[in-house]
Amino acid sequence: MRSILLLLLLGACAVAPPRAAPLPYPPAARERMVRIALGEWAEWGSVVVEVGAPGTSSGAESDPSNFPRVLAYWRAVPRDEGAIERNRALYAEAIGGVGGQGLWREPYWSAAFISFILAAAGVDRQEFPPSAAHSDYVDALIRDALAFPASAPFLPSGPFEAAPRPGDLLCADRGAVPISDWRQRAADAGRFRPMHCDIVVRVGAGVVEVVGGNVRDSVTMTRFPADAAGYLLPRPAGEPVLFALFQNRLGRLPPWSPPWSPLS
Repeated sequence: MRSILLLLLLGACAVAPPRAAPLPYPPAARERMVRIALGEWAEWGSVVVEVGAPGTSSGAESDPSNFPRVLAYWRAVPRDEGAIERNRALYAEAIGGVGGQGLWREPYWSAAFISFILAAAGVDRQEFPPSAAHSDYVDALIRDALAFPASAPFLPSGPFEAAPRPGDLLCADRGAVPISDWRQRAADAGRFRPMHCDIVVRVGAGVVEVVGGNVRDSVTMTRFPADAAGYLLPRPAGEPVLFALFQNRLGRLPPWSPPWSPLS
C-alpha cells in the first residue's frame, strides 16, 4: 500500500503546474514590433520581392558586415543549435581573409529573426516563447489561444479568413505534404514541421506587405496580392502553402481597449 501511495505522489509531482493566463500588452508593443521589423529591413537594404516572382540569393547573410545582425537574432533564442559557435569561427576566417564561405547559411535563421523582433518589442517569453524553429512558437500560440481565448495575444485564423493587419504573423508550411489550416497542426502532436512566418508591416489597396528573415538570405519584404477588402488572394501553384494568420491582439484587449473580436 505504501509503495502505491508513493507512486501516486511521484506521479502528482510530475504533472506540470497549470499555465498562467497571458498578460495584456499596450498598443506600443504591437507598434514596436512593426517599427523594429521595418528598421531591420531597412538595414539590410530594403529589398522588396513580389510573391511568386523568381529570384536568387542576395548573398547578404555571408557579408561579414551583416554578421552582428544575424548574431543578434540567434542570441534571442535559448537554443541556437550551435549556430553561434560555428559562425563565429567562419566570421574569424572571413575577416582574416582565409575563407569564411557560407557564413550564417546554416541553420536557417528565420525563426530566430521573428523571436528577436518579439523580444525587442518587449513581449515576454510567457506570451511568445522564442525558438529556432517556427513550429515551436506556433504550437505555443495555438495552445494559448485554445486555453485562454479571451486573453491570448495572438489568435489563429485561416490565412484567407481575415484581412491581415500590421503586427499579424503570416505563416506558411514548407513541408513535402503541407498543411493548409492551423487546425491541422494539432494532428502533428508537436512534431517538427518546416515552416516560415513573416510579420505583416503594411496593408494597402490590393497588397499586403510582410517582412521576414532568411528570405533570399536577407531580411526581405514580400508583397502579397490582396482583394479590395484586404483579404489575401490564393498563392500561385508551387509556392509554400499558407496555413495560418495569427491576428495580433497586443494593445487590443482590456484594459487597453474593449473586448476584442476578429471583426473589431
